[in-house]
Amino acid sequence: MTDTRISLAGVLGNPVAHSRSPRLFRHWLTRYDLAGYYVPIPVAEADLEQVVRTLPAMGFAGINVTIPYKEAVLEVADLVTDRATLIGAANTIIFRRDGKIHADNTDGYGFIANLQQNAPSWKPDNGPAAVLGAGGAARAVLTSLIEVGVKEILLSNRTRPRADALRAEFGSRITVVDWVQAGNMLEAATTVVNTTSLGMTGQPELRVPLDGLRSDAVVTDLVYSPLQTRLLREAKEIGCTTVDGLGMLLHQAVPGFERWFGVRPVVDDDTRAAVLE
Repeated sequence: MTDTRISLAGVLGNPVAHSRSPRLFRHWLTRYDLAGYYVPIPVAEADLEQVVRTLPAMGFAGINVTIPYKEAVLEVADLVTDRATLIGAANTIIFRRDGKIHADNTDGYGFIANLQQNAPSWKPDNGPAAVLGAGGAARAVLTSLIEVGVKEILLSNRTRPRADALRAEFGSRITVVDWVQAGNMLEAATTVVNTTSLGMTGQPELRVPLDGLRSDAVVTDLVYSPLQTRLLREAKEIGCTTVDGLGMLLHQAVPGFERWFGVRPVVDDDTRAAVLE
């Protein structure tokens, strides 16, 4: 008798209708001819724990978690990976066969995989990294940069205390730079990362002066709407290698898809096109 079970997964948040993840997973399910569904799951804050604990009984293998529940879901999980603990948030939940709810964070994996795919010459030991922002996305980026061996990270945030707190937590590899001096720190950086929402559609522009950018730097922006932010456009004009933020979204989904549907998907041009439709 063949196994007729259909794997279910989804993305949980509030709001969640804007998420591109259903398009991405639908593309991969079709590409690999898999029986499964991936659905948006809007949840009110008061119902979060009840919904997460009910999903396994409904046949769900796991879920992605988006704003505003990436931190709160850690309190619901039975098991939390070290990287999710360090980042202080989870974006991937696995419902294990033993009944345990397993929380992980694959944002850092997605960030590094995006760099490796779209800036093949990038190496962690090329030189210092400059990171703009000190929120949740910055935590994932800092964790991954340290993990792969970047020796020096220059960190700047509009409110310095948040950057100082990350330095205290992550250690001496991080040097905090005042926001008014953020442009100057770019002069030494071979990797530049914007983790803020500045430059996103509907948000103010990133106003950090970019004339100090090195032409041999790799510049990436976690913002992917628009795909080409001011930071990426001007960096490209200077001669930098630029990497947009969409690839991080695509790559962070790979481990979850593999765990829930049994196939490790490939991120390629067709994948990008499917998500941008």
